Amino acid sequence: MKATIKNGKKKGLLKGEGLIWLTLVFILLAIPVVNVYTKAILSESNIALQEVENKIREQEDMNNSLKMEISELASLDKIQIIAQENGLTYKNDNIKVVTNE
Repeated sequence: MKATIKNGKKKGLLKGEGLIWLTLVFILLAIPVVNVYTKAILSESNIALQEVENKIREQEDMNNSLKMEISELASLDKIQIIAQENGLTYKNDNIKVVTNE
């Protein structure tokens, strides 16, 4: 873009105008690049978040399974069977209940 003077001579870009145009072009090219980069980072973060949530869900499932197994092993019927297998007897008179009050 050249500016013209009244006497018909063409004059070059004004001082600093080239720098302004260069800066404007750089900004217009940088905006889509930065946009794509931030979306890529966001996508990676979402994938990492899903992986962590899956690990948490798996661990919670394992914890629930172990709690159920503990409940089964701690049941009175199971304790009586193991006691009988080891030659122990179950006497209801010897049981004392302890509370946390």
